[in-house]
Amino acid sequence: MKSLHHDQFINFLNQDLGLPSSSISLAVKQSGYSLTTLPMILWQYGLISLQQLDRIFDWLDAITPEFT
Repeated sequence: MKSLHHDQFINFLNQDLGLPSSSISLAVKQSGYSLTTLPMILWQYGLISLQQLDRIFDWLDAITPEFT
C-alpha cells in the first residue's frame, strides 16, 4: 500500500517540478516504490537537474520527522 508521503511526493514531482507522469512512472518502477532511491533514479536517468534534485531533498527533509 502506498503511503501518504508517497502520494504527496508524486504530486510534488508533477505539480511543483513539472515532471511528466511518464517520467515519474518510469522512475517509480525502477526504484521499487522507494522514496529514498527515487530522487537518485530521476537524476541518473537525466529526468531532473541537480537544482531539482536539491529541491527534492529539501522537500523530503521537510516531511521527515527529526529523531532527537
